[in-house]
Amino acid sequence: MRSIGARLALWYAGVSTATLVLLFVAGYYLLQQHLVRGLDALNRAEFEQIKSSLGPDYARLTPAEVEERMRGAAEIAAVLFYVEIHAKDKSLLFASHNLGARRLLDVPGEHRFDARLEGLGTLRIGEFFLGPMDVLVATSADQVRQVMNGYAEISLILVCLMLVLSLITGLVLSRAALRPVRAIQETANHIRSDNLSERIPVADVQDEISNLARLLNEMFDRLELSFNQIRRFTAEASHELKTPLSLVRLQAEKLLVEGGLTAAQEEAVQVQLEEIARLNKIIEELLFLSRAEARAVRLDFRREDPGAFLQSFAQDARALAEHRGVAFALRREGAGLVEFDPAWLRQVLFNLLQNALNVSPAGGAITLVSDFTVESWRVALEDEGPGVAPEQRERIFDRFVRLEDGAQAAAPKGSGLGLAISRSIIGLHRGVIRAEARESGRGLRVVFELPVLSRRVGD
Repeated sequence: MRSIGARLALWYAGVSTATLVLLFVAGYYLLQQHLVRGLDALNRAEFEQIKSSLGPDYARLTPAEVEERMRGAAEIAAVLFYVEIHAKDKSLLFASHNLGARRLLDVPGEHRFDARLEGLGTLRIGEFFLGPMDVLVATSADQVRQVMNGYAEISLILVCLMLVLSLITGLVLSRAALRPVRAIQETANHIRSDNLSERIPVADVQDEISNLARLLNEMFDRLELSFNQIRRFTAEASHELKTPLSLVRLQAEKLLVEGGLTAAQEEAVQVQLEEIARLNKIIEELLFLSRAEARAVRLDFRREDPGAFLQSFAQDARALAEHRGVAFALRREGAGLVEFDPAWLRQVLFNLLQNALNVSPAGGAITLVSDFTVESWRVALEDEGPGVAPEQRERIFDRFVRLEDGAQAAAPKGSGLGLAISRSIIGLHRGVIRAEARESGRGLRVVFELPVLSRRVGD
């Protein structure tokens, strides 16, 4: 069982019910002993009544006199008691008429015992000695059995009720006890790189859960400080690098304008300008990633059907693909209303297209597929390149990751930030992006999904 609350409730119910069962078992034994002692006391009281009926001269009485004196007393007590009187030689001097032809059992060495007689049920028998006479007094024990059966039935009902109530109580108590843990879980789930300022609420008590929450808050403080330092360094370093790079670019362009350079020198300056442009692009991309992680990028969301947007992108994509000797195709299925920023989403598609063009062989094909599900708008860009190993498909969205295996080693080198930027943009759209293998087995399929506001069948 995965839920701690459910386990706590089961443990609580099990312990509570087991404790109640033990109490009922002990109560059953004690009540039974108490009732049996009550029967013995009744038998003792009846014996005292018999002793009074026989008189002080009981030792000299004949069997006929015993019969005569006991007759009236035995008839009165016949409702509750069965009586037998034996002489010293075990001969029967008197038997109450309610016994009929039956006789009470005499267990040697026992003075209080249970015996079962046919037609009378279980009797509690007490043996008493009165001079030369042996007096047996018995009373029915069926009432005790009925009381104990009723006790057992009531106990069983109470145990079942206790099990149900203790389960409910255990669940309530466990939910109350684990409320701080759920608060920790919810807060920790909200804390991400773009939301490091949130903290776990801590009760003003000193217990294990509060101490754990304080330790986690201290850890989040350290994480927030580290992230802020990294972001600040990235932003400040990128910003500070732009000025000297601009100066270097201006000086290089000035050299070209003024002339007087040899062909080799002019080529070297052109290379410098290309690298400076590349560095400027990397700086801009790093600045964007820093702002995106801080949720400082403003998006101009529009609610519209993306069909016209895709057609516009497809025109430019076909021109780029034809220039590289690759075919491009757009396939749309379904239509719907989506909230997105066309400019930033166009940047995502161009990043994906550029990567696909870099790895596509001459004469290959790139396909952009758009379709709708009940909850999302799904866009997939498929190429016919060498593909990416399954263990690398998540890494390609990290910063500065460039795969060096197979045909990709010969592809033009980028900054390694395109897919990282694409993931940030899709994240700002509350969507997800992933890479997967094509159904044909060759090539790569990069898919992103955005929430759909409404969907309609057809195009």
